[in-house]
Amino acid sequence: MIRFFHTADIHFGVENYGRIDPKTGIHSRLWDFKQSFDTCVDAAITEQADFFLLCGDAYKTAYPTPTQQKLLIESLLKLHNANIPVVIVVGNHDHPLSFGKAHALDVFSSVPLNTFHVFSKPDVLLLQTKSGPIQIVGIPWPTRNNLVASETHRFKDQHEITGYISEKIGELIVAFAQKLDPTIPSILCGHLTVTSGIFSGSEKCAIYGSDPMFLPSQLAIQPFDYVALGHLHRHQNLNPGGIPIVYAGSIERVDFGERKEEKGYCTVTIEPKDDGTRKTSYDFHIVPSRPMIQLDIHLTPDEDQTGAILRVVEATNLDTAIVKIVYHLAEGKQDKVDLAAILRACQHAHHVVGIFPVHKIALRTSRAQVSIHMTFDSVLGHFLDTRKELQSKKEHLLKKAQALRLEIENGPTDIA
Repeated sequence: MIRFFHTADIHFGVENYGRIDPKTGIHSRLWDFKQSFDTCVDAAITEQADFFLLCGDAYKTAYPTPTQQKLLIESLLKLHNANIPVVIVVGNHDHPLSFGKAHALDVFSSVPLNTFHVFSKPDVLLLQTKSGPIQIVGIPWPTRNNLVASETHRFKDQHEITGYISEKIGELIVAFAQKLDPTIPSILCGHLTVTSGIFSGSEKCAIYGSDPMFLPSQLAIQPFDYVALGHLHRHQNLNPGGIPIVYAGSIERVDFGERKEEKGYCTVTIEPKDDGTRKTSYDFHIVPSRPMIQLDIHLTPDEDQTGAILRVVEATNLDTAIVKIVYHLAEGKQDKVDLAAILRACQHAHHVVGIFPVHKIALRTSRAQVSIHMTFDSVLGHFLDTRKELQSKKEHLLKKAQALRLEIENGPTDIA
């Protein structure tokens, strides 16, 4: 039986919605990500996992600061010291996307330590663990810079190149799978986008048309026992009932689009069955993450605006949370909210992103379509048709207007 930890999208370097810790000089959000990741690392050491898998995006950018590198190396060296192999896949955030430049995780493939294994290009690794061997096919984030430089693909548009990459990577996965020993446990790990995956928050701006996309049927093939993925920040299994295709999700909330999602890591077990086949099971473990709370408050026309917001704030536990307040003003009402009072009420929050008003735009009444060729009665009729409050009185008003017009033209008449 082989048991390993699957995590992804650590994103060391996300420093939004926080402040500098005065004791350490390190941004509070970097500490959040460090603590969440260490929760996963410490659990792997406690349970003596056979290996530890990180499916890409260890950093927020391909150019991490020395501080970010130091904190990540500290965490991963704990696994090395516990004699737990670490398998890392290069993600899109880790890659500089420039020919000849080292990616952010190159240091782990260069250090003379046999516990670190980095997939910077598609490959197969036969990993010897204390519980036996396992075959790992690794697919890093598929870059397109070499293709664009090629004469064959130089004049192809983005969609053609993206489709070509998806097709070729799919063929490569099949070729690797065919070379595996079916008697040895096997997994596919990658930093990829699956067509049926659900995106979170800021990820949605970087999907269809730019990411190479893969069908679940391209990944969940024999003899893989498990498909471990990174890139999408929401934990999900895209192939329930079959070979699991699992996104571990990000280890900590990155933005408010993820505020309702639980964050954590997966533990995966592959064990032999009596009939010679293997059974794969996994569990998702939630890590304590800093809460992100968005308060949407709809104000009525007659209530005290500041008081209404304060009642909601005081009824909500904001301790240590990252908070965003959005209040919706009634139509035509002036904004009289006391922002200083609201901020004082949020003093126990970790960080207040902002207090944002939303003004309801008054609907403009459409004008009747008239022309110089229309008669007086037609113009007035069109006008009355645009006024719902006058619909029941239309005929009466038309009669009165006609009488007034005749009076102007011919002298006084009885219009009672």
